[in-house]
Amino acid sequence: MSVLPRDGLVAVVKRDCPTCELTAPVLGDLANRAGLQVYTQDDPNFPENVPHRIDDTGLDVSHRLKIEVVPTLIRLQDGAEVDRTYGWDRAEWERVAGLAGLGGGLPEMRPGCGARNIEPGIIERLKIRFNETGLRSRRIELGGDEDEHEAMHERGWSDGLPLVPPTEERVLKMLDGTARDPQEVVGIVPPILAPATVEKIAINAVMAGCKPEYMPVVLAAVEAVLDETFAMHGVLATTMFVGPVVIVNGSVRRRIGMNAKGNALGQGNRANGAIGRALQLVIRNIGGGKPQEVDRATLGNPGKYTYCFAEDEEGSCWEPLAVERVGLKAGQSAVTVFAGFGLQGVVDQKSRTPESLSRSFAESLKVMFNVKSAPSADALIVMSPEHERTYREAGWSKARVYEELYKLTEIPGEDLVAGAKGIAEGGPASRAGTMVSKFRPGGLMIVRAGGNAGMFSGIIGGWSSSGPRGSTPVTKEVRN
Repeated sequence: MSVLPRDGLVAVVKRDCPTCELTAPVLGDLANRAGLQVYTQDDPNFPENVPHRIDDTGLDVSHRLKIEVVPTLIRLQDGAEVDRTYGWDRAEWERVAGLAGLGGGLPEMRPGCGARNIEPGIIERLKIRFNETGLRSRRIELGGDEDEHEAMHERGWSDGLPLVPPTEERVLKMLDGTARDPQEVVGIVPPILAPATVEKIAINAVMAGCKPEYMPVVLAAVEAVLDETFAMHGVLATTMFVGPVVIVNGSVRRRIGMNAKGNALGQGNRANGAIGRALQLVIRNIGGGKPQEVDRATLGNPGKYTYCFAEDEEGSCWEPLAVERVGLKAGQSAVTVFAGFGLQGVVDQKSRTPESLSRSFAESLKVMFNVKSAPSADALIVMSPEHERTYREAGWSKARVYEELYKLTEIPGEDLVAGAKGIAEGGPASRAGTMVSKFRPGGLMIVRAGGNAGMFSGIIGGWSSSGPRGSTPVTKEVRN
């Protein structure tokens, strides 16, 4: 390991930097006049006019000095740094060096270049080498012949699909996606009530295949499902089909490349898939929520791998879901989590009036959960562009659509009585002669998503919102 002088001038440079090449004559001048020591990051022979160049291609010195830009000129005194400048600025170099007349014939200023020691991949390895990661999670050592992918499956970390190995380098990169303290506890994850730190969430985000820029959305989704009103323990333990559905609003959708268009609820988009999967892995690996253990779902649904998509706000004539629910400004980023079933299609290719289309939606909504179940659970309508166009052209606001759907989903009580229509399921005979709403007030939500072709929308039914064990949707702002 290279040793820094206790006193004098030190410069850190690299050949692959035009400004370092430009200042090579100055470096040679300072080496002759002031005994400058030069550490080179990429080519031990650069600069040729400086005697006794010191090879820092391992970047140890650069890391210890926290070099961000090359060239950097530093003055040391009694083993401590007392001054520095970076890039080329004649006046600053003369001040730090304590010498006049530097760089005759050179321009007054030139910006420097990024240092090698802070490049992605390199900085993480240096932090690990110098034990500066700050990571507290236990490291699992694998045997020399042990396949890392099989090892993760055998240890029960996987949802059944291959995982990305959460190496220290990858976790550090993931943590770069948020300014939050890695040891901040985001929440307590059921069923084992384990604390979910930002670091542990990052580990699961790595395994899910996230990019660092997804981290703020993943963190917001975890915060949302751990909100008491979402009742994550109940969502996990119920024998119903449900799992968290994540709807993303705001500018973050575009920034991380989420899909709100064709196949928005399907495969093919990394952000959609990885964010929802990271949330499920957090529930599994931090909270211990595993199938056939605390996860008691009779059938489950494919969305329990991942169920995450963005709302098509730009194409919609209505306010976004997050604006509607919690009053955020348009463009503010947020996630809404909803305890949802799989997708139920609504196919209506002939309705050309909002009245007719609303009846199609209402009849489809009535069968959700069970035709005899009312008040039923909440429901999320994913409105396709072609269906939304019918309402847009008629000038219907979202509030009017809600009003119409609540009215059309009222059901005569006699149809809900046990035994009615030859179905044993049902309520007490006292319901006869009344009108019963299928949904509680506020139990319906509408978002626009999907491709421009196809008069097909979807309904995502939800777990019952009634009673102390029910789940209600939760919206959380994304903190950048």
